[in-house]
Amino acid sequence: MLQLPIGYDNFRDLIDKDLDFVDKSLFIREVLDDRVTSVVLITRPRRFGKTLNLSMLHYFLAAEAYGQSTEGLFDGLQIMAQGEAYTQHHRKYPVLFLTFKDVKDGGFQIAYDKLYELIISLYDQFNYLQRSDRLTENQRQLYQIVLQRKANRVQIENSLKVLTECLFAHHGVKPWLLIDEYDTPIQSAYVHGYYEEMMSLMRGMLSSALKTNPYLNRAVITGILRVSKESLFSGLNNLKVYSMLQSKYGSYFGFTENEIENLLQRAGLQSQAKTIKDWYNGYLSGETVLYNPWSIANCIQEQGLIKPYWTNTSDDLLIKKILTRSGFEFKEQFERLMQGEPTEQVIDENVVFAELKGGSNAWSLLLMAGYLKVTEQHQAGDGLMCQLTIPNQEVRNRYQQITKQWLSNGHGIEWFNRFLENLLTGKLDRFEEDLTQIMEETVSVHDTANDPEAFYHGLMIGLTASLYGNKNYLLKSNHESGYGRYDYLILSKDPKRPTLLLELKRVKANAGENSTKLLQQLETAAQEALQQIEQQSYSAEVQQQGVTHLIKIGLAFCGKRFKLKAIEAQS
Repeated sequence: MLQLPIGYDNFRDLIDKDLDFVDKSLFIREVLDDRVTSVVLITRPRRFGKTLNLSMLHYFLAAEAYGQSTEGLFDGLQIMAQGEAYTQHHRKYPVLFLTFKDVKDGGFQIAYDKLYELIISLYDQFNYLQRSDRLTENQRQLYQIVLQRKANRVQIENSLKVLTECLFAHHGVKPWLLIDEYDTPIQSAYVHGYYEEMMSLMRGMLSSALKTNPYLNRAVITGILRVSKESLFSGLNNLKVYSMLQSKYGSYFGFTENEIENLLQRAGLQSQAKTIKDWYNGYLSGETVLYNPWSIANCIQEQGLIKPYWTNTSDDLLIKKILTRSGFEFKEQFERLMQGEPTEQVIDENVVFAELKGGSNAWSLLLMAGYLKVTEQHQAGDGLMCQLTIPNQEVRNRYQQITKQWLSNGHGIEWFNRFLENLLTGKLDRFEEDLTQIMEETVSVHDTANDPEAFYHGLMIGLTASLYGNKNYLLKSNHESGYGRYDYLILSKDPKRPTLLLELKRVKANAGENSTKLLQQLETAAQEALQQIEQQSYSAEVQQQGVTHLIKIGLAFCGKRFKLKAIEAQS
């Protein structure tokens, strides 16, 4: 049975434990060849092998790592057969390697303390520098201040540069700097409300270490997103970024088609290849087709059991924030994605968190985070125009789950499923009761303030998002029928279940108006919505398709309040 590494991010563990793994060591060759710039940033979705690849690069370049020799770790791997141009770099450099993946907390001070502990751990790996007679007294004092937890904010921001300076002074060789998941602290800070403080800290640390540092050989950085250069990498002209939109490094993060075929054959799972592809395939890096490595490794380890491995490990608060707080236009385009249709969007690889309002930055984040893929791209007047689709069934299921969790507001997925079933089976009294609960507990008055019609329409899209891809239903919004466009249609392909045609109305409350009068206005507006369905012959489309059981629904909203009216027609 294959023993693929799951959860391992230390390259030595793969070798010492004699685990089965896909040889990605030619990644090292590509890094060494990439000499045009001194700083490389590679962005990929989480759990796509970023940490492991940086760890591998660390062990290749350094003679010793974590107190152990690196001799023999690469015997038999592809990189050692590439000739002296590459093997001459083996075990020749001091290497600083740190990962920020665990610097994600609800407050700045805890995050700052965690980052400081990472710096202390890094300094401690080179504690022999404190005794080096090649360092100046000032360098040794700075070193000790950091280790003794006495460094101030400025000294912490300069700590990486100081360490490169000390290593160069001692070894006479410029060190490499490897930083993994550089953007995790920034994402967490954005979600938890201390974005500006964290950006200031990270900007100071990265600028000091990377910008015109005469003691640095090369730097390789990984993350999920490219945070806007203007906000983080200001003035850093020696930076080259490779995202999933470029072909370079394309085959080294994730499994390729050939690698998957080989793994499935070795695991005896060739008969399940199509299902496995549907669930975990779908990613593209340039022209290279990639599979999610975390899901594939887990699926093989579970002898072909299909389930959401990658999405179940995610802390996707940022994704949830985008999906649940975006505007109507975004939700409408997202609806088409869930139905299997592509959407064309301008993609900006520079993510500006302050602009994540459901616009191009939101689409860019979803793409870079692995929740979308590009099938076509071309340069347009306003930027890079990309055709986007959902990568696979695993991601599609996660989208549906996020929507259900948000709307159920702690009541659980089962509660939401019952709520939706009441709508789909025409039990509108129960549906109305549960929708009242959702409006009271989940919807904010701020959500409805700017564009109420769009919000309520988007809410209905969200309520039924789990039906996208369901063979028994077809969902349509703003579609032409009869003498106009209806708001929303849930077309049932099951003759035992009704088709639902919904028209939405917004009621504007007047200042000081009592609740009784407002309820009367809502009832009147809901009745008008029903009349509009009749007068505009919105049911013409479903009648042409032979639908015999139709429920017409008028919904009127005002803030968190609403009223529902319905007519059921059966023939």
